[in-house]
Amino acid sequence: MPVLDLSELNIILGVLGGFILLYGIISIKIKAKWYLGEALPAVVIGILLGPIAAKFIETEKWGSAEPGQTNEVTLGLMRVMIGVQLVIAGYQLPAKYLVLRWKEMLLLLLPVMTIMWLSTTLCILATVPKLTLLAALVIGSCVTCTDPILSQAIAKGPFADKYVARPLREIISSEAGANDGFGFPFLMLATFLIRHANVPGAGEHGAEVELEDRAHQPYHLLARAGATVASEGLRLMGRNEEEVGRLGGGVGVAMQNWFIETWIYQILMSVAIGAIVGFGAQFALKFALKRKWVDAESYLLYPLAIGLWLLSICGLVGTDDLLACFVAGNALNWDGEFLRETEERHDEVNSVIDVLLNFGGFMYIGAIMPWSEFNSPDTTGLTWGRLVGLGFLVLFFRRIPAIFISYKLMPNVCQNWKEALFMGYFGPIGAGAVFYVEHTRHLFPELGEGDEEETNLVRVMAPVVYWLVLFSIIVHGLSIPGLNLLYQYFDVDPIQDDAIEIRRKSIHDATPANAMVGDEENFIAYNRFSRPVFNVADLPTVRSRRQSLATEHARSRSRSRLSLARSRSRDVGRESVPFPVPMPEKSRDDTFRHSGSDDEEAGNRAAPYKRGRTIQYAV
Repeated sequence: MPVLDLSELNIILGVLGGFILLYGIISIKIKAKWYLGEALPAVVIGILLGPIAAKFIETEKWGSAEPGQTNEVTLGLMRVMIGVQLVIAGYQLPAKYLVLRWKEMLLLLLPVMTIMWLSTTLCILATVPKLTLLAALVIGSCVTCTDPILSQAIAKGPFADKYVARPLREIISSEAGANDGFGFPFLMLATFLIRHANVPGAGEHGAEVELEDRAHQPYHLLARAGATVASEGLRLMGRNEEEVGRLGGGVGVAMQNWFIETWIYQILMSVAIGAIVGFGAQFALKFALKRKWVDAESYLLYPLAIGLWLLSICGLVGTDDLLACFVAGNALNWDGEFLRETEERHDEVNSVIDVLLNFGGFMYIGAIMPWSEFNSPDTTGLTWGRLVGLGFLVLFFRRIPAIFISYKLMPNVCQNWKEALFMGYFGPIGAGAVFYVEHTRHLFPELGEGDEEETNLVRVMAPVVYWLVLFSIIVHGLSIPGLNLLYQYFDVDPIQDDAIEIRRKSIHDATPANAMVGDEENFIAYNRFSRPVFNVADLPTVRSRRQSLATEHARSRSRSRLSLARSRSRDVGRESVPFPVPMPEKSRDDTFRHSGSDDEEAGNRAAPYKRGRTIQYAV
């Protein structure tokens, strides 16, 4: 007899599949007309189907249903979600982008991120009670980074195609990819200062022998890191129970550990691993392509495979897997050939992977929101009023002041205060913050096992971070549609630079944002994000409206004559056509012309050849 099987797997598959089906029906409306993207609808669905409402998605019942398993599931899911997309974001940047924009990247990753970290900390201290400065620094480090997934949607979405200059879009994408892995130095500095603070009871967790050993061997940590990589990695990740809690030792020990374990082991080693894997994959693919060993599917799945492999390697040795994934993506496209090849193969595989990860990941985030902890005045001191105030303080003071201070130092990517305001305002908080807060749980004792400072930190950090994630997804998700309405009201013209031809894959394809129909097989699109190299000479040139109309008229006349010639050939045979019609031929500037006299041919041959493609369009 048939039995209704309401297993968690069947429910999850039904919810995710049903959402994708419904979203897909009106996806053009949602993305290109309403500018809502994928994160906000997915989070809303996750909230409606989570434990607070329909109770279709309850992570505590998944698998073996062990108490507290949601934290481990969340950490693993966010790692996969972010790591894979960072590889994709890395290879979609122009060739050698990190070298060409090294000054801007260095400025954004060090002084700007430091100001963002300190500003966020002050906002948290002003609104969240029962926190010390160091505890606020820990929470502030979790939300300092701009989310790479939401930032990619802003930098590469339909709105950006119309109104955001490409250099600004590229630096937003690159910064978000790099600083999500670059948040560990801020997190670990605050963590080490708490862990090694000289407070009563410090060092009672089995750390006295280690501290004495370090006093006699100044280079103990460095030697042990070189001798035992895996052991040092576990120490770094905070998974050794003897090194979680108060260890004592003072500021000197904290700074020594921060420099050796975080900067040398975690940051530099992850950069090295990512570069080796990325360049190795690039060489292997070139070698295989020359011999035609790689099929299209395997070639396009390479970024996914690199991301999963790096997550495994870096997870085993305890380095920064997010930074390694981004570096590997950049190295994979270091000469621009990988991106060029994917465009020639009309890559849609990695875009589909992006969308699928976003749907599942943000729906999951919506389902695990700790609603009961958002209003706990008796335990954490949090109230709805405090959280709303914190959200707006972080929105206006976390990033905007830092960008306004520094934007004049990077004129190549941010040219005026309007672009600085856009760059400062759209620094969303999302999946990256969820990853950091779940990782931070491993760096401190369980709730109730530490002292007062640690207990207050562990109790309050999850609701604060999750609230800021929810606040950012809602506010930034609705800001793009609102900004689009303002641009339409003030009649702001879209950017019409750097036109390119986009192959029309189907007659049912909707016209992309900031594009026009070129002919039956192509769209003419402006201000596209993707470009394999920086060579401006390879970009299309611009023609005036009069030139475009004249060329289009000539092309239309040529097509009509060609059609007439073919119809006559079918009716009476090619040899019996009474008036032979000269066949049009394509010139170097991609326009059609008829063969004329020898003088005309000589004139055409004498005309200088222009580099780059010439696209006919109206301006």
